[in-house]
Amino acid sequence: MRVEAPGGFLVLPWPGGGGGSDPALDLEPVEEDQGGLLLRSGALVGLILICVTVLRRWIAGGVCRSPARLDGKTVLITGANTGIGKETSRDMARRGARVVMACRDLTRAEQAAEEIRQSTGNGNVVIRHLDLSSVYSVRQFSKDFIDTEDRLDVLINNAGVMMCPRWLTEDGFETQLAVNHLGHFLLTNLLLPMLKSSVPSRVVTVSSIAHRGGRIDFDDLFSSRKTYSSMESYRQSKLANILFSRELGRRLTGSGVSSFCLHPGVIRTELGRHVEGWFPMLGTLLRLPSLLLMKTPSQGCQTTMYCAVTPGLEGQSGRYFSDCEEKEAAPEGRDNVVARKLWEESAQLVGLKDTC
Repeated sequence: MRVEAPGGFLVLPWPGGGGGSDPALDLEPVEEDQGGLLLRSGALVGLILICVTVLRRWIAGGVCRSPARLDGKTVLITGANTGIGKETSRDMARRGARVVMACRDLTRAEQAAEEIRQSTGNGNVVIRHLDLSSVYSVRQFSKDFIDTEDRLDVLINNAGVMMCPRWLTEDGFETQLAVNHLGHFLLTNLLLPMLKSSVPSRVVTVSSIAHRGGRIDFDDLFSSRKTYSSMESYRQSKLANILFSRELGRRLTGSGVSSFCLHPGVIRTELGRHVEGWFPMLGTLLRLPSLLLMKTPSQGCQTTMYCAVTPGLEGQSGRYFSDCEEKEAAPEGRDNVVARKLWEESAQLVGLKDTC
């Protein structure tokens, strides 16, 4: 309602005052708008939750559904005190296996082992010291294992380092190739007699999709002459895992020992600690997205478990797996000539004269 005042002034009614308007009618559209906003907000939140749930299930990947029991069996797992190694140890313990956790840090290993004993009720979980960067340590570990254990049914080559600076081991090897490949190569060969005496047995090697684009530089394996790239070195070591597992499967045909390698997925573990050390801000920024976009260690160990316990995989020895099913490795991971050459070069580097 407008009133023309003397002198040409326009007089407007005071809100909530007289003027013939009903306050109840004025409030009704506001209440309807608020109710609609709440409804739309609730629907949006519900849709986001559904999308996140679907995304998490997709990221989780395959699940090992084998109910196989491992009572009376012995399983050796490297790098078992954290990440997927620890969760693999837990799953093996639940299945009744004797679990040997081979770790460099015995304090953390004992803490992890005690947690696994408590959570599974399996007291047959033991720790042993192993430093895969040292040829001496691998040889000493293998000797002690053979002297004290009766059998070895599953060897899981799980330990690894990722994108560390260019460190050289006591043997003069570049650390990533030493830990990820050469240490496991030597360990597997030294324990093969026990694996053969425990057939059917398996060797499971944890690799990575990062093997794609990798290259074995036989002229400069340790980046002594070229500029060091932590990523290229990591790719080389993961490709070496694939080629080693493939050649091992070929050499062990008909022996009763099977060899498998796998990509576990992108997992929230300590493996990327060196990357975060170089780029702290990157680690901080990616922490929240990683909760949504990376597997948990429990999810990450599923393909390892699949390769270790699923019946009937013997015919797929030497193959590559991901998300609990066989996948095709990159072309560079299927090169039998390079695989044989890498085997021979690795044996020479670690001083191994007799191989399978």
